[in-house]
Amino acid sequence: MNLQDLDTTLLENMSTAVLMLDSRLHISHINAAAEGLLSLSGARHRGEPIAALLIDADETVQILQETLDSKHPHTQREAVLQMLHGSDVVKITVDYTATAVDNIHGSALILEIQPIDRLLRINREASLFASQESSNALLKGLAHEIKNPLGGLRGAAQLLADEFKDKSITEYTDIIIAESDRLRNLVDRMLGPNEPIEFDEVNIHSVLERVLQLIGAEVGSQIELIRNYDPSIPPLYADNEKLIQAVLNIARNAVRALTEPGNDERYAKDGRQLSISSRILRHFTIGRQRHPLVCHVEVCDNGPGIPDSLIDKIFVPMVSGHAQSSGLGLGISQSIINQHHGLINCTTEKGKTCFSIYLPISAKQN
Repeated sequence: MNLQDLDTTLLENMSTAVLMLDSRLHISHINAAAEGLLSLSGARHRGEPIAALLIDADETVQILQETLDSKHPHTQREAVLQMLHGSDVVKITVDYTATAVDNIHGSALILEIQPIDRLLRINREASLFASQESSNALLKGLAHEIKNPLGGLRGAAQLLADEFKDKSITEYTDIIIAESDRLRNLVDRMLGPNEPIEFDEVNIHSVLERVLQLIGAEVGSQIELIRNYDPSIPPLYADNEKLIQAVLNIARNAVRALTEPGNDERYAKDGRQLSISSRILRHFTIGRQRHPLVCHVEVCDNGPGIPDSLIDKIFVPMVSGHAQSSGLGLGISQSIINQHHGLINCTTEKGKTCFSIYLPISAKQN
């Protein structure tokens, strides 16, 4: 085996994605890991400029050219590479290192690419779990401090009502009792469901169909409801009614976004769309725990998107971008899914918002 063949063999057996570029930043070699990561073909794309394979890659090309000119290695963290696959734009977040070389025939630059989407997602989910636990602890403390004096106020009002039979007085005591009950119920709703989860065998598609049935009855023909299910998903051990509530809250949130006034021009071409899909994921990590099988439910709408100022707070109780919303629905949904050892994530951009629900699938859950 000559030296060139040895170099090629080593490249092909590396788990790191590697692109070899010539002095014009044209591709001279793509190893198997890079083909898989970037969905490229070495035979078809060899000789093409790297700029032709990436979208909005001016900054990346400039970095590569500067590395080539200076002969100094450059590492870029959390770079977003965009590629066109068919009619879809695919984005991946990577760390990459560019190194100039002069002893490899036909190549002047080595580009090593390490995908970090999964690592970022795990860190983001761990942060979300920690934030959720902190919020719950804070809310429980506040609930205790609020409900105790409310109980005293309500009891005092009842004693006054029993003591004085004058309607002019009991009218006020009734208001105190009613408002105390309303505030107590509001605090209970902020805390989320406190009934124990009743695990049983559940067909996730029965849950999703029930949600779509309810949404369809509410919106009629205003919104197109789209289904995209994976029939191979096995039954879950979950609480059927609570899952319906969790998904329904998310779907209603999408409906509010789609029916906001003043956005008619946005839907002139495709109309208002709400889609629910299901997929099965293998060896998937939720938070810090890896699961052999995970059910992935995605609820998407083609509405205006969620403002950047709200995206990190949408699961916090009482936070909402809709004037008519209490801001409790998404927090309750997250709490329910957490009780199932799962997680809800959200991605948004103009024209597309998706809530991803991850539920671990196991033989039995306690």
